[in-house]
Amino acid sequence: MSYRALPWLAGLVLAAAMVAMPAKAEDLKGEVAPTGKLRVAIAISSAGGAFWSTRTETGYTGVPVTLGREMAAQLGVGVEYVPFQNSGQITDVAAKGIWDVTFLPQDAVRATKMTFGPIYEVTDATYIVKAGSTITDFATLDQPGVVVAAEYNTTTMRGAVAHLKKAKVVEYQDVDEIVTVLRNGEVDAFALSRDRLDDVAKKIPGTKVLDETFKKTITAVAVPLNHPQSLAFVTKFMTDAIANGTLRKAFDDNGLKDKPIRTQ
Repeated sequence: MSYRALPWLAGLVLAAAMVAMPAKAEDLKGEVAPTGKLRVAIAISSAGGAFWSTRTETGYTGVPVTLGREMAAQLGVGVEYVPFQNSGQITDVAAKGIWDVTFLPQDAVRATKMTFGPIYEVTDATYIVKAGSTITDFATLDQPGVVVAAEYNTTTMRGAVAHLKKAKVVEYQDVDEIVTVLRNGEVDAFALSRDRLDDVAKKIPGTKVLDETFKKTITAVAVPLNHPQSLAFVTKFMTDAIANGTLRKAFDDNGLKDKPIRTQ
């Protein structure tokens, strides 16, 4: 081949690459955000924390809300939030094409319904007992006749069922409903992450958060099954967010300035 042809050939290769790049970007958007917007599944509650989101007069707030907005901006599309009452409901529709990405606690059951990326929060799960209760630890909690509330189809619910051999676990659709029945003395205890239960204890005088821990709750980004490009995109996004301070800012902006980031 003539050396004179090399500049022309190089230019042709560069032009072809430039044409191919937008196509790849469009392919990525087509899988990650097939409707033209990034649909972020969020669970709504007043519980707060790194998993829950809150409905406001102007929209939604919460760590998943912030991360979803940043993720959509990086992808170059708009964001649409898809609200649910709890993480179990998000799991139920994972295969129905209703959402594109979510942030929720993971376990083996959910790993069969969605694919998880990087972990961004690890918390201890325990129980809070109602005001006036004689329950002081796990041994006195796990007794016949004791009723423990947990959220529907959640990792904490499954953990409580596995942990308690004698007490009865009853599922409710959302945290606010459980807080009400706990306040009214209709259940003996409530299973949830310790930091969220500490907040519940402040709202209901006389309740007590038990000192022991029955499981670690691991929260991570997730996408529907068989979406390899989506998984690659959200994995890079979260890895970068942890390293460059985006996740820390999301925590701080949502009232979690004192909460350490735990990824393992």
